[in-house]
Amino acid sequence: MLQLIIATILFFVMMFGIGFILNMLLKTTWFPIYLYVIVLIPIFIWQTWDHSKTIIGNFTAFTIVDIVPAIGALIGAYISGSAIRALRRGGYKMF
Repeated sequence: MLQLIIATILFFVMMFGIGFILNMLLKTTWFPIYLYVIVLIPIFIWQTWDHSKTIIGNFTAFTIVDIVPAIGALIGAYISGSAIRALRRGGYKMF
């Protein structure tokens, strides 16, 4: 259980940091969420896909240990966009 909590926090902080930097450099707000959906989710599903199971069987094979860190990373990407938007509304300009 402790490892799950640490992994979730680690993925959250990692996606927040990467998202914050991407938002500053590319001057976008929600790009990390798009990147997460377009790139990371298909790779995550492709790596764990078992061709001997049905589609429903593959999706039910994910456990809470697989899902919670992925949700933590998605929340980190969302918070990074919210932080950049709040900073821009406050008058801060990055680069």
